[in-house]
Amino acid sequence: MTIIRVIDFETTGTEPPEAEVCEVGTCDVQINARIIHHPHSWLCGVKAMPPEVRAVHHIAMAECADCDPFDPDAMFYDGLSAIAAHNAEFETKFFTSPVPVICTYKAALRVWPDAPSHSNGALRYWLEDQGKIAPAHALTQPAHRAGPDAYVTAHILLALFNAGATGKEMVVWTKEPRLLPKCPLGKFRGQPWSEVEAGFLGWMLRQPTMEEDLKWNAQREIARRANGGN
Repeated sequence: MTIIRVIDFETTGTEPPEAEVCEVGTCDVQINARIIHHPHSWLCGVKAMPPEVRAVHHIAMAECADCDPFDPDAMFYDGLSAIAAHNAEFETKFFTSPVPVICTYKAALRVWPDAPSHSNGALRYWLEDQGKIAPAHALTQPAHRAGPDAYVTAHILLALFNAGATGKEMVVWTKEPRLLPKCPLGKFRGQPWSEVEAGFLGWMLRQPTMEEDLKWNAQREIARRANGGN
């Protein structure tokens, strides 16, 4: 039996150790049986709750007052094949996983490059409109809370498998930079990489402050052309 645990965090910021996990959400998916289980979540004790992050998830400091601090071990149990998260690079800042990790965001960029957006919520409605997922609406609410967001991501994960992606492929994609379907900047913003001028690709590689993911995409296109466009 292949079980992947989807996780989602609400936090007090973006960069640990100053930022802490204030809520954990999990949702198990039995891949072979195509079963998504009921999501679970729990609050964690934190030292502070800045108003700008509270405005996102609406978790009050008082709600976490009597809770234990975040314990990564509580998310794992024997038999898990992998964990998954949407934009897993964020969650994995806060712990080291003992099992393989799948980023549904990076996988979705490859499987559905033409999706209007690759955010968790947008993918949910896009897939729902096509009849590819049918989450129970009550379990998706409230948005920006760990349990409901993990539940939505679980449906995206299962849709990725249904689209033909394999677990091994998605683990490999997770370790690589984001494969962006279109150039996201400059005069070629929104155009496929195949239509970006070679000079612009070279310029991207020479910029010391350019994101490494963007340089990787530019270098990938240069290599594709060098190999005859395959």
